[in-house]
Amino acid sequence: MSAGHRSDTREVKAPIVGAEENQAGSLMRRQTVPRRKRVVRRPDVPDAKYKSRNVARFTSKLMLDGKRSLAERIIYDAFDNIEAKQKRPPLDVFEQALKNATPTVEVKPRRVGGSTYQVPIDVRRDRGNALAMRWLIKSARSRTGRSMSEKLASELMDAAAGQGMTIKKREETHKMAESNKAFAHYRW
Repeated sequence: MSAGHRSDTREVKAPIVGAEENQAGSLMRRQTVPRRKRVVRRPDVPDAKYKSRNVARFTSKLMLDGKRSLAERIIYDAFDNIEAKQKRPPLDVFEQALKNATPTVEVKPRRVGGSTYQVPIDVRRDRGNALAMRWLIKSARSRTGRSMSEKLASELMDAAAGQGMTIKKREETHKMAESNKAFAHYRW
């Protein structure tokens, strides 16, 4: 079966209105059924202090072992550090860091005729934001010394200024997509 084919044909009981139960049970017809369910996203609840959906999502990604209050404290302390050092609203710094860290293209492996090609594809906005948040948290955790809130504040300020490990990761992703653009015709 081809890689792009996403439906499966199965025997499914067809709902028949007005027919008796035993007749309806014996009548079957072919119907296409999706292999995977479409993911229905739950609405994001904005965080309490800044009323921002991105901050709430970032809190959820930062959280370990279900300790939301600890994750919120880390973020709010980081925002306080940013406000003290930058003398500008921390939400603006956070949004700028997120915007700078969000990739526009990425590569996905595609197997064609026994070879695997890295095919560049455009990144959807929600996927780009998720990648940026993941990279920001990972690079903040990998920084040495100090508390997590200070490391996160430093990483957010660096990303907002267009430098740091997160921006380096985004540039690396873009460079890889650029060098593999010859395989863009394999896009699906």
